[in-house]
Amino acid sequence: MRVLITGAGGQLGRALQATAPGTVEISAIDVDDVDLTDAAMLTARLAVEAPEIIINAAAYTAVDRAEEEEDLALAINSDAVAIMVEAMEQSGGKLVHVSTDFVFDGTSSQAYQPDDARAPISAYGRTKAAGEDHLRDQDILVRTAWVYAAGGANFVRTMIRLMKERDELGVVADQIGAPTWATGLATTIWGLIEKGAAGTFHHSDAGEISWYDFAVAIAEEAQQIGLIERIPTIKPITTSDYPTPATRPAFSVLDSSTTRTVLGDTHTPWRENLRAMLKEEKALG
Repeated sequence: MRVLITGAGGQLGRALQATAPGTVEISAIDVDDVDLTDAAMLTARLAVEAPEIIINAAAYTAVDRAEEEEDLALAINSDAVAIMVEAMEQSGGKLVHVSTDFVFDGTSSQAYQPDDARAPISAYGRTKAAGEDHLRDQDILVRTAWVYAAGGANFVRTMIRLMKERDELGVVADQIGAPTWATGLATTIWGLIEKGAAGTFHHSDAGEISWYDFAVAIAEEAQQIGLIERIPTIKPITTSDYPTPATRPAFSVLDSSTTRTVLGDTHTPWRENLRAMLKEEKALG
C-alpha cells in the first residue's frame, strides 16, 4: 500500500513515519518539498507520487496569527484539502485528514461526539471546518487536540523550558480539554486505515484537565526523571488574565469512544502518555 504523508516534519508527521506498519510504502513531503498554497505544484506532486492513501498531517496551526492571515490559513487548511480529495477521487484512493477541537465553540458540558454540530469561534477553527467539508463519505476524518511530542514545538516543552528559567508561572485554568501524545494519535490513524474505516473519528488521551492541571503534572513528572531540578510556583489564572487574538474553546474534550470501539483497544490515560513522552524527551538530551 502506497501512502503519502503530508506535514512530514511536524510532530504527527514524524510519529506517523515512526509507527508505520512494515507493509506500507511511505512517501513523505513537507513545506520544503511542496507549497500547499500552490495548487499547480501540489496537483503535479500528487500525480507523481500516485498514492493509494494520503494522510494529511499538514496544517496552518498558528492560531493567533490566523486572525490576521485567514486567507493563508484557508489556502492550507481547506483549499489544499480539496485538491487532495480531487486527486483521490480520480485515482480511487482515500484521504485521511486530521482536524481539530477548534471546530467546536466550547460551550458543551460534555465531551464532543464526532457528529456534534460545529461552531468555530476563531479564524483557525473556521478554516479547519472548511477543510473538513471537502471530505467524501469514504474518507477518514480524525479530530484531535493539544498535540505534543518529544522534540516538537508544544506546550509540554515550553513549560519545561519556562520551569528552568522562572520561579513562578501563571497557567490558564479555565480552558478544559485533553492532551494528545502524537505517537498515540499516529497509532490510531494507522489502525483506522488497517480496519478500512471511513467517516469521522475523535482521538485524544483519556481524561479531561485544564492547561493548569497539565502544567502541574508536567512539573511533577519532569522533576521525577531529572528534566528539571525544582518545581516553580505554578499559579492558576483565567483566560481573561491572558488575552490572545484568537478565542479558544473553554471546553473542548473529544469523545473517543467510537474510535476505541472500532479499533478494539484501550483509551490510554493522558498522564501515562505524558510520562512516556518525557522519557523520550530526556533521551534526546
